[in-house]
Amino acid sequence: MRTDPTDTGGLFIGRRPGTGPVKYRSLPRAGSRLRRRLDAGLAAALLVGITAVNLSFWGPLPVAWLWVGSQVDYLSGSVTLGIFVAFVGLLFTLLGGLVVMKRLDQAWILVRRAAGYDQRTGTLSPIFVLTAGVGGAAFTVWLLVFAGLGPTLAPRFT
Repeated sequence: MRTDPTDTGGLFIGRRPGTGPVKYRSLPRAGSRLRRRLDAGLAAALLVGITAVNLSFWGPLPVAWLWVGSQVDYLSGSVTLGIFVAFVGLLFTLLGGLVVMKRLDQAWILVRRAAGYDQRTGTLSPIFVLTAGVGGAAFTVWLLVFAGLGPTLAPRFT
């Protein structure tokens, strides 16, 4: 009797169509050593690209859209329109960046597999958490030391 959830696609009444285990005739042939090294280098480049896009969320993109919003405010004379343009532009740019990072992550998985690694999951989540930690720490240092709260907390030497 086949009642193991891994055999039945998670259902105890039978397997759903198209969810059977994948059976290969034989293992795929591994690429040459040079090809695997090139694939590993390409995977590293994709990882750097994912990290760069993610880090841009923490500074360059918001600053760029604030500048665009200030230009709209200057040209139209409407602060509300400038804020609206900056907010909507940043929102769509961030969503577009997430789409780009997801595609780079999927490409990274494929290239890592081609390089000979048993890569099953992506690296997008750990990179997102890491850059959020770095961005949050950098913002906290900027806020406490260089901007807002720093001068009121620091002693004055006059």
